[in-house]
Amino acid sequence: MSEVPSFRHVTPAFRVLSGEGALDALAAEFDRARCRRVVVVCGASMLAHPRVLERIASVLGDRLAGQFGGVKEHSPVPVVQAAADLLADVEADAVLAVGGGSAIVTARAASILLAERRDVRDMCTQWGSDGRLISPRLIAAKLPIWIVPSTPTTAYAKAGSAVRDTSTGERLALYDPKTRAQGVVFDPEVAMSAPVELVRGSALNAMCMSVESFQGSSDPLADALLLHALRELTEFLPRLHDEPDDPSIRLRLMLGALLAGQGSDYVGGGLAQALAHSAGPRSSVSNGVVESILLPHTMRFAEPATPGRLAAVTRAIHDRGFPSVASEDNEARLRSAPDAIDELCRHMAVPRRLRDVGVHQGALDEIAEHALGDWTLTRIPRRAGRSELLTVLQEAW
Repeated sequence: MSEVPSFRHVTPAFRVLSGEGALDALAAEFDRARCRRVVVVCGASMLAHPRVLERIASVLGDRLAGQFGGVKEHSPVPVVQAAADLLADVEADAVLAVGGGSAIVTARAASILLAERRDVRDMCTQWGSDGRLISPRLIAAKLPIWIVPSTPTTAYAKAGSAVRDTSTGERLALYDPKTRAQGVVFDPEVAMSAPVELVRGSALNAMCMSVESFQGSSDPLADALLLHALRELTEFLPRLHDEPDDPSIRLRLMLGALLAGQGSDYVGGGLAQALAHSAGPRSSVSNGVVESILLPHTMRFAEPATPGRLAAVTRAIHDRGFPSVASEDNEARLRSAPDAIDELCRHMAVPRRLRDVGVHQGALDEIAEHALGDWTLTRIPRRAGRSELLTVLQEAW
């Protein structure tokens, strides 16, 4: 008799609108939620596309109560606080995040600061007296959030918001299920507004998350999301490299990122994600590129605790024809999964060593130390202490 699956899977409500004309339906969504004072949250990259913002303003009409255009990479706490202050000033009853992951995270975190009215350090995930990481419960009601993304980020589906303390450089994690977005609008024009390198970095992050989350998963429903995410991302990432001006490719990458974000939400992330959170700000490239460099090494590290999982990863990549593997036996597939990731990244001219993206060898100790406090490490399939993290980092360097 086969083993009976044992898992818990609760699907949050979420609406997806995609394609030409999808943006026009956004007004009805806010009306359905009885929202009349919507604030748009975006950054400088979106401000450089006034036509997009004018379209959104036209759709919202008199529902548009204000716009915060100060979003910065890594969501610095002072910027998040400024966004929260604007929400308070205009008495916002909803938020529309427009742009990439930083705009989405800033919108979520600002809604937390607005509602909770406490110091961010009192609300972030922290070490408990028993040595375990805990996330304080955030009780206050939060504003409904919708997303019109420009990049394929897993942030669409998440309830966590990582902000950066500019005084210490620390990454502070806020978690509140009430900040999950109500839905997302995939619009071709907005998708084309992001530079191709930014799109690639975000899609690489989603690909890495789909691999690591699947490798450590014991939830068959999450597996379905993650494997199809991997198929979409590994098919359309190389096509983005070859056809950067095709909006349909960008929308398919957004779909893959959504699936990866939803699937990983059930089973957690992985070691590459935790290390990239720390190494990314020390590099000259996006977190997604750093994560793709680390991924083959973390896949091999986790394999003893996840027997057989990498063979399915390899099959999912080859389902869409990239790349080819001569042997069909499981041992060859196990070896080929990390190699397939490397081959795909080399096809797109993605760097393959940390030293090539500005990470100094002398910073590896500090990267490992910071990663030890990352919430992601609490859910990885193979336990990793400081020495294990350093070994993986040295291999990737």
